Amino acid sequence: QVQLVESGGGTVQAGGSLRLSCAASGGTFSRYAIGWFRQAPGKEREFVAAISRSGGLTSYAGSVKGRFTISRDNAKNTAYLQMNSLKPEDTAVYYCAADYTLAVLTAPSDYDDWGQGTQVTVSS
Repeated sequence: QVQLVESGGGTVQAGGSLRLSCAASGGTFSRYAIGWFRQAPGKEREFVAAISRSGGLTSYAGSVKGRFTISRDNAKNTAYLQMNSLKPEDTAVYYCAADYTLAVLTAPSDYDDWGQGTQVTVSS
């Protein structure tokens, strides 16, 4: 089991950028695949991006591909989500999640450990 803490959320104008961080503790970070998900009010939690243990494999939702970049620094036990060209529809609580697996996972049910979330608000 690993504990996750997200940070970096905030309010930004459309077209702006934010970088979210997901700091992990309590486990061997390099053995966990990491995913980013988001949940807007009244909507289900949806997949945003995922990265493999080594960082060599990534996956993105179609709605963010080309605008968001997921990365990780295993030496710092931290994963990141760089978000560029933000749109109002990106407004949501963003969560990072971890699973002890080699795979790149895209379903919320695939992940065992979750952070508490960080709010991202994009104004038009």
